[in-house]
Amino acid sequence: MGKRLLKKQSQMKMSFADLQCDTKENRSGSMGGVGDADDSTMKLIPSMTQTNVLPVSAGSMGMKRSGSFASLLLAQNRPHTGTERKKTYDSACAAAGQFGMMNLYSSLFDQFELNASQLLLTQLDFSDDDRLLNLRYAVDRLLSVGIIPIINENDAVSGNLGYLDQDDMFSDNDSLAALCARSFQAEVLLLLTDVGGVYNKPPTHAGSKRLGYYSPEQTVSIGAKSLHGRGGMAAKIEAAMMAVKKGSRCYACVVACGNDLDAVRSVLGPVYKEEFGAKGTLFVTPGTELEKQAAKESAEEAEAAKGNVSDEARACATAARTQARILQNLPATDRSKILNAIADALITHTETLLQANALDLVIAEETNTALPLVRRLKLTDAKLQTLAAGIRQIASQNDPLGVVKSKRELAEGLVLQQITVPIGVLMIIFESRPDSLPQIS
Repeated sequence: MGKRLLKKQSQMKMSFADLQCDTKENRSGSMGGVGDADDSTMKLIPSMTQTNVLPVSAGSMGMKRSGSFASLLLAQNRPHTGTERKKTYDSACAAAGQFGMMNLYSSLFDQFELNASQLLLTQLDFSDDDRLLNLRYAVDRLLSVGIIPIINENDAVSGNLGYLDQDDMFSDNDSLAALCARSFQAEVLLLLTDVGGVYNKPPTHAGSKRLGYYSPEQTVSIGAKSLHGRGGMAAKIEAAMMAVKKGSRCYACVVACGNDLDAVRSVLGPVYKEEFGAKGTLFVTPGTELEKQAAKESAEEAEAAKGNVSDEARACATAARTQARILQNLPATDRSKILNAIADALITHTETLLQANALDLVIAEETNTALPLVRRLKLTDAKLQTLAAGIRQIASQNDPLGVVKSKRELAEGLVLQQITVPIGVLMIIFESRPDSLPQIS
């Protein structure tokens, strides 16, 4: 979405905020696989020399736990309330984990002869003009000599609470990344998460679709946030909109999946390549040419989707095949019960079916459907009775599966049999007539 205007970026911000996990294999600590040799972050490191990248990282509390760290976790007097834990316990864990996290980053970058540095920031570093000026100077100097700044909140000082009541301040690593993008004049912000981008509803729900472009007028249904971090998708949306609001040099933000190497390369690469495809969800500064292009492409995609029924047809066929396989394994008596239940439901819900059919007839009349087709479309009590009777007749038939149609002995001990088996799912193109099911069967 609007990638052609993104390919000229010179300075980027990326956030690893949600790339943690809590599997048993990972509890010993590599920030959700960042330390794996084949990880997308590992493969991305060489490209950081082509584009100025400022990672905003989380995960210091998830690093490998030494004996002293373990004793902190198992301390008898550790706080139990949420407020106490955030202020003291979590902050202490974060401070203890920073050393291991930077050792990990250092070892990764060393393999490519790159140097990394660490900046731990708090609210005061952005609200105080002198400190912000010094911070900008430090970032510019680090980038100018080829040192990659890795930015994180100084949880030991901030109390791990964020700054929810302050304008233009951060409450999690997403909003910290957005604030850094605005403060350090980054052109594009990339927020990495564990899903493909922003969806119209939780991606685990049926029918959910990834949004290629997010406009302020859109409303989305947000699911529960991950077990790690303070934000979730709602925080990413808020941070993205803060990053690209008017007055910022950061004209674009992309929320994408950090586990997809092509997604990272698609946005961070110095030249956009069509082979990577459209990745993530794009946020843009209002009133820009990029917004116009993104809105146009989004409208074209939405219009094309209206006339395209291939996805719906595929979903119906896949569902039919799945259920057919389940039916094949049921006893004949259970299959008969299902058919009889369908017949009973037709009689029980006759009034509802006739009301729905009446609406179909109105539409058919408004669209000048041929009269013979309208007559076939019309349902009556008698037709529903006939339909139910036809289904019951099918249910009363002998089991058609496993019937030996023929049998022949080809040689001693070698017998050839013809046995009836399910043939799978058939697609039958039939006229729009509600009582056609028994005839087809």
